[in-house]
Amino acid sequence: MNRTTLSLIAGATALAAITGLAALTAPEATGTDTVKAAAELPVERTSLLCPAPSTSDLAETSYTSFTPVTKGADDGGSAELQSAAEEQAGGEENGEKADKPVLEPKEPGTPVTGDVSGADSPALVGTAEGKFASGWTVQETTEVDAGTGRGLQGVNCSAPDTEFWFPGASTVADRTDYVHLTNPDDSAAVVDIELYGKDGSLESSAGEDITVQPHSTEPVLLSTLTEDQETDVTVHVNVRSGRVGAAVQALDDKLGGDWLSATTDPASSLVLPGIPKDATEVRLIAFTPGDTDADLRVRLASPSGLITPAGNETMHVKAGMTTAVDLGDVTRGEAGSLVLTPTDSSVPVVAAVRVVRGKSAKQETAFIPATNPVGTRATVAGNTEKGSTLALTAPTGTAEVKVTASAGSEGGTAVSKTYTIKSGTTQDVEAPVPTGLKGTYALTVETVSGAPVYGSRTLARTTDGVPAFTVQTLPDDRGMVSVPEADEDLAVLQE
Repeated sequence: MNRTTLSLIAGATALAAITGLAALTAPEATGTDTVKAAAELPVERTSLLCPAPSTSDLAETSYTSFTPVTKGADDGGSAELQSAAEEQAGGEENGEKADKPVLEPKEPGTPVTGDVSGADSPALVGTAEGKFASGWTVQETTEVDAGTGRGLQGVNCSAPDTEFWFPGASTVADRTDYVHLTNPDDSAAVVDIELYGKDGSLESSAGEDITVQPHSTEPVLLSTLTEDQETDVTVHVNVRSGRVGAAVQALDDKLGGDWLSATTDPASSLVLPGIPKDATEVRLIAFTPGDTDADLRVRLASPSGLITPAGNETMHVKAGMTTAVDLGDVTRGEAGSLVLTPTDSSVPVVAAVRVVRGKSAKQETAFIPATNPVGTRATVAGNTEKGSTLALTAPTGTAEVKVTASAGSEGGTAVSKTYTIKSGTTQDVEAPVPTGLKGTYALTVETVSGAPVYGSRTLARTTDGVPAFTVQTLPDDRGMVSVPEADEDLAVLQE
């Protein structure tokens, strides 16, 4: 997914206005501008969208909002999450809010939580400004005790965008997969949904010209878009007008379910970090949107280094067709991440893995999409003292990272630790826990030095013998923007 959102552009524009981007000076004899080094400054406005959590009356959903403390951020600002319908209604009546926000953070550095129950919980639209904007993260976690998709479902609320790829969806009878489209803006968005199976594009006229009204959400059941029942489907969401947030809710009658977040943009090399060490089934799904087949080398970054799964050394992905391979219990009781690289020529692909834990009737499913590196900083919220696992991998070289556990939502003091991730390895690090923790907390990962690091967080709970779990990746939060300094040349105004 293209992470360069309009919210960041707006942030950069606002920053330019307040920091004096152009310093007025007399023109030099050369008649040219002098461009200075760009300054890295915090964004000033961020938008996040959370899909409607569940259609089950048994659903219990928690939201956790967190903004890391960012040097250079404004002293003022605010953040809140409220229903999309409330946004459409105008949000205020007679000078007062018509509805109380689900979440309204008070200060950066401390998580804020909120809970909702049942099948009628709406999609949420969130905006953070000033000191709350840089690195703002919201986690949506839903627990469903029974029925289709029972287990733990989690998703990081995402920024609006114009294109999304979801390899790993399905249209078979025992799967109920919805793509949730949420429009945060004042004008309608027009969206096309394209489906690709094992033999190529699936006929789907119903997926064209889908209108998403302003400040509303539209869940689209994938099986209504095509008559073909395909085990592995790649979903392409293309926004022709406006912008939306998008996520796929993949629910199985027997194997539980989870949210499938969008993958990173198509690329020739991909990393899928943090496959749980006790995974009993791992299924890799890949798709190339171009006209050229892709041949990928498949490797597992284990605690001891990069290894090649026996019998699955390479993967051939035909152009325009979804390809899937079963890797079994590829991690064999150790932490692992999949690393995909071209065997010869570079062809852009997208990929995700479906992970199953448990056995027989006590199985649960989650998804891990290919993701971007942690970069400067990445955060994941909603962690608990027990049941949270942080996985970090450095496929191309040794790296050092700093991990900070925030204060707890109900009390506790932040702590930090530094870790070295050896080249080609994946580590389930023993993440720090806030001193005197009460409630939930956030984990912030920062790259200190070395090669790119990729990461994910697994939340796990056991309910009636079912090993429920959900996995969220840790891409760079894009909380900083480059604002170049320049000396303005007034000679351009002279004839």
